[in-house]
Amino acid sequence: MMNKRTNKYRIKLELLETAKADETVYEPIELEFDNHDNIFVIIERMKNRDLFETKQQAVEFAIGLKMFSEVMLKNRKIELFSDFRPAFSEFMKKLKGTK
Repeated sequence: MMNKRTNKYRIKLELLETAKADETVYEPIELEFDNHDNIFVIIERMKNRDLFETKQQAVEFAIGLKMFSEVMLKNRKIELFSDFRPAFSEFMKKLKGTK
């Protein structure tokens, strides 16, 4: 069976400032992952749609959505997603229909 080609990404999450002075400061996390979509194309698309208050929010949304949806897709048989999947499908149709 041939593996489907995917895009490979690396993301680094680093806590720059805590909301409370006594909160734990964690070491940065660097994560490599794959996604069937080109996330950079989706980021540009979301920034150009002006759906959010800022372009930064559009970037955050695009990255979060693509990471979440890819994990859900890879784990589609997990019961956790069973009730959510139809609503997510409708959400994606609505999002893709937005110009």
